Amino acid sequence: MDIKARVSVRPSSNDLWFLAYLPLAITDGIATPLIPLLALEHFGASAFAVTIIIGASAMSQVPFTILWGNLSDRVAHRKFFLVGSFLATGVAIILIALAHDLITYFWLNVAEGLASAASAPIGTMLLLETRHKRWWPQDIGLFGLISGLGTTVGLGLGFVWLFVIGGNQTVISAMTALLILAGALAILSAFIAAAWIEEPLARVERRSVAELINLHRGVLERVRHYRSRVLNIVELTRAPAERLPRREIVFLAALGVMTVGFDVFYGPFPVFLAETLQFRNSDVFIVYLAASAASTALFFHSGKLVEWASPKFVFLQSLAGRAVLMLLFLWGPIYIAFGLGSPYLVGWISILNALLGVTWAFISTASTMFLIRLVGRTSRGRALGLYNAVAGAGGLFGTLLGGYLFVTYGWHFAYLIGSIAVVVGMGMLAPIPYHMFTLPRPAGRHRHWRSVRALAFRPPRRR
Repeated sequence: MDIKARVSVRPSSNDLWFLAYLPLAITDGIATPLIPLLALEHFGASAFAVTIIIGASAMSQVPFTILWGNLSDRVAHRKFFLVGSFLATGVAIILIALAHDLITYFWLNVAEGLASAASAPIGTMLLLETRHKRWWPQDIGLFGLISGLGTTVGLGLGFVWLFVIGGNQTVISAMTALLILAGALAILSAFIAAAWIEEPLARVERRSVAELINLHRGVLERVRHYRSRVLNIVELTRAPAERLPRREIVFLAALGVMTVGFDVFYGPFPVFLAETLQFRNSDVFIVYLAASAASTALFFHSGKLVEWASPKFVFLQSLAGRAVLMLLFLWGPIYIAFGLGSPYLVGWISILNALLGVTWAFISTASTMFLIRLVGRTSRGRALGLYNAVAGAGGLFGTLLGGYLFVTYGWHFAYLIGSIAVVVGMGMLAPIPYHMFTLPRPAGRHRHWRSVRALAFRPPRRR
């Protein structure tokens, strides 16, 4: 028998539980633009208040992702954590839809972040513990593809709901009903997980699989999806203290600066679309859908490009493209020519956001590859934990800063600062030495890139 051949596996509950993440991903796709839009429509929230709400769930996700992950390692059953996470997330989203004041709306978003914090670390560990190690990269790729497709479907459903189904309802009624539907889908995920998840017979130590974290990151650049990027932040609480190499410090500093720039742009983005450009709610979903579809479609190809080229080169080129695209949003004459709220302007902004999604696909893969080449094999878990911590902190700070700049100085200034921050991050990265190396073909190269793919590929929630 050829041990390298993948044996067909009869569909079973052990395989079908992957699909529990599909309704949850659809929920994410609906809720990502809808939560800030509902705050604007229902409560008349300011741009700064909206950015605070966007970052609300991340405030609780960071500590509780560590807590849930550590607790699940000490309790015999991971399944109940995941089912509880899905169920509580759905209930929290339904309560968000029914909130009657902005303060309650904010705290329910915090509660949603707390509830959802378990879904990434525990779900990833369940996957690894129920699948053969040889097929982890492919299986996690499928896992992420389900998430990416679900997010895209959710955005498409949001557009159809607001543009077609809810056309005879008031705006707030249609948005509230759509958010309740999103919560119900998360609850459906809980029922699927309860029915199909089987407890693993063996346990996997998270430190031994820390390098796989970047296979389960969100396609949408938004802080609400931060929970999908913090699995191995737990390494920061376990690894012995040691002095970081200078080039790793510079890399992390550059990452923090550019992440702030990304989120200065995306923090007030839904307010920019809805109020500055006067887009309808359905138009906002189209803009988000463009970026989601582009990112999902390009992640596999981004991994292939980084595999054959220098990650540093791809990283810097993608950052340069992103900085230019962000500046294009400042081009005022196009808004006058097309007209605020016009279909032509919706198309133009959708194209720009789709191109930003393309750059994100390459940035996400190349940045991970660049980092793991800078550190030794034994330091990868710690380095990726720091990567996620810095990216999360920069994203949260950038979101709040973007909202403040947007309200105080206007969107032109906020987006200009965001683009400048990306360029500054590029400048900090450029001097970091990077040396390409080759391994013998075919066996050596094959082994090498198989391990690298497990680190760099990321299938498909601000950033």
